[in-house]
This record gives sequence, structure tokens and C-alpha cells, in this order.
Amino acid sequence: MAFAAQIRIPATYMRGGTSKGVFFRLQDLPANAQAHGAERDRLLMRVIGSPDPYGKQIDGMGGATSSTSKTVIVSASHRPDHDVDYLFGQVSIDSAFVDWSGNCGNLSAAVGPFAISNGLVDPARVPRDGIATVRIWQANIGKTIIAHVPMVAGAVQETGDFELDGVTFPAAEVQLEFLDPADDAEGDGGAMFPTGNVVDTLEVPGVGSFDATLINAGIPTIFLNAADLGYTGTELQDAINGDPQALARFETIRAHGAVRMGLIDDVSEAAKRQHTPKVAFVAPPAGYTASSGKVVALGDVDLLVRAMSMGKLHHAMMGTAAVAIGTAAAIPGTLVNLAAGGGKRQAVRFGHPSGTLRVGAEATQIDGSWTVRKAIMSRSARVLMEGWVRVPG
Repeated sequence: MAFAAQIRIPATYMRGGTSKGVFFRLQDLPANAQAHGAERDRLLMRVIGSPDPYGKQIDGMGGATSSTSKTVIVSASHRPDHDVDYLFGQVSIDSAFVDWSGNCGNLSAAVGPFAISNGLVDPARVPRDGIATVRIWQANIGKTIIAHVPMVAGAVQETGDFELDGVTFPAAEVQLEFLDPADDAEGDGGAMFPTGNVVDTLEVPGVGSFDATLINAGIPTIFLNAADLGYTGTELQDAINGDPQALARFETIRAHGAVRMGLIDDVSEAAKRQHTPKVAFVAPPAGYTASSGKVVALGDVDLLVRAMSMGKLHHAMMGTAAVAIGTAAAIPGTLVNLAAGGGKRQAVRFGHPSGTLRVGAEATQIDGSWTVRKAIMSRSARVLMEGWVRVPG
């Protein structure tokens, strides 16, 4: 019996921040996958190796975690004052769907380097040496990201001494600016705080009632107090991911929070929207030992944050959730702000399972509504492999 041969597609496998993904130029995808729809989803799932009932993604490029089951499509932008359009697809590991509902802040760090190296940025805008400023349109959420990419001798500089907790080896620093990070489209309130409150009471049938900050910034996020969940905020992955009842409880909270934020109409829809919203829990600063064995001292952090991604506790922190943390920390009265000691602040350093991360954001209140012009943080990125991916025809 004859079977169709494999097709090969130009692709680059990249690390961005604490995530990895397969990057494509839009023009290199097969014609039937260049537009949004079932054919594109089917292709990307096959590239990554999903759906996989074994949960391993052995027959694909995925790494069987939320941080490594990712795809990116980049194209030259026709939008004014933008260089490239960036589309992110979070591929479900064991289910047959690709979630397009949010951005990946970690892989955002790799978009600028990829775009420059693949000829998607006007060469006149790229210095031979120094810092290239790449203006990125994040198509999933309709926001602008500015990437500051180091250049040496006409090529992207990837090696360096910038250390990022959650990544074993140092690399070159890529600074990211997330402009106007508050989501002005999602949620029934169409604002940073979809309910209009910096703290709400979230009723979760069968689970309990919780103080919660529901925020649309970077990515829709539900912040809870660790103590209300019976945690200290110093937990590492095994403490949560090895507890099926805890995972089920977090997913129930996430589903009801999504309804409260206006992201879905019914909790039954949450299963098809795994990427957003995120659930995170916060606690005042404390010392602990990170997953690498690194000691995080009490004085190293302003607060502790742990976040769930695709049903599991994240090994470090999602970049978009870091934007949400920085934004919420800058606004007095949110649970994040209170865990950090309250008051106004322009930056916060938080502890996560792999170590610490600093993110800056400056909030202003106009006519009773909070706005944040931009959030800033540094990541790193590196090409791991480039060439072609192959998928059965």
C-alpha cells in the first residue's frame, strides 16, 4: 500500500526565555496553512506531535510540557510603525486543538532575533553593531511589543552573560517592552479589571470562596492568596503537579474565574480555552530553595508567585504572566500589590519555582480608571536548530 511521502517545511527551533517552540515564516507554510483554520491547526499539531494520549509527544517536536508545546508564525507587517506580525499557537498535548487565545511572553523574546535572521526586518533598520529595535505586532491579542536585540558584525548576538532563572546557561540579554499591556478587548468590562474591582470575591461551587484579583494585562490572569489555598507560596512543581486533587481544584477555579472575567459564557467552555486565563497565587516574601538548588533569601524578593499553565504548575514564570504581575503590583490594593507590601511601585522582583524575576510597570489613574503605558522585562533567546521540519503528507 502506498502512502504519501513526508513534506518538509523550513523552520527554526528556538528557545525564548524559559520556553521553546518551532518558528515559521508565514510564507514558508504550505498554502492551505497560511490562513487561520483547521488545516493550519492540523499541521502545527502534527509538527509538535499532538494529540498524544501518552502525553510524551515522541513523534514530534514538542517536549510534553506547556513550556515546550508551542508554535510561532512570523511575517513582515503591513501595519504602520511595525516590522513584523507575530502569531502564537499553544498546542495542546493530549487533545486535538491549538489555543490561539493569548500570547507567549517568553517566546516574544525570540521573535525579534528570528525576524532579523530571516530577512523579515528592513535591513536599513538593523545596525551592524549595537541594538536593533524590532517593532512587533502581537496578533493574538492586538498589542505592540518592542524588542531590543543586540547585534555584532551584522548578526544577532545570541551568546552573553545574562542569566535567567529557569534557564541553565547564560546568553545575550533581549529587553522587551510590552506597550499598553492591559487588554482592552477581552472581558465583559472591556478593561484592565473586567469586573471594575481590584479585588473580588470569587465563588467557586464545591471548592470555596476566595479573594481574587482578576486582571487583563499581558494575559488574562486570576490572582489568589496562597494562604487561602493552603499554600505558602514557596511550593515547587512536585508539590502541586503530584497532587491530582489540587490540579482539579485549580482547573475548577480557572473555569469559574474565566466566566467571571467574561472570557467564556459557561464553565464547560474552559476545556477548549486552556491557555487563558492563567491562575496564580501570591504570598509575602520568604526564603526558599529553588528547583535548581539556588537559595532565594528573604531579601531577594518583594513577594512570591506561583502560576499554573495548561493545567500544571509552571517551572518558572510565563512571560505574559510576569507582565500581569508587574502591572498588578503597580496598582495599590490588588492582591499582588498587597503581597508586596502595598503602596505605589514601579518595579517588583518576585520569587518563582526556579528563582527570581524582575519586571517593571508604571500605573496611572485617570478618571478613576487605571492605565499602564508599558511593562518592561529582560529575557534571552537562542537558535537551537534550523532547517526543515518534516510531517507526513
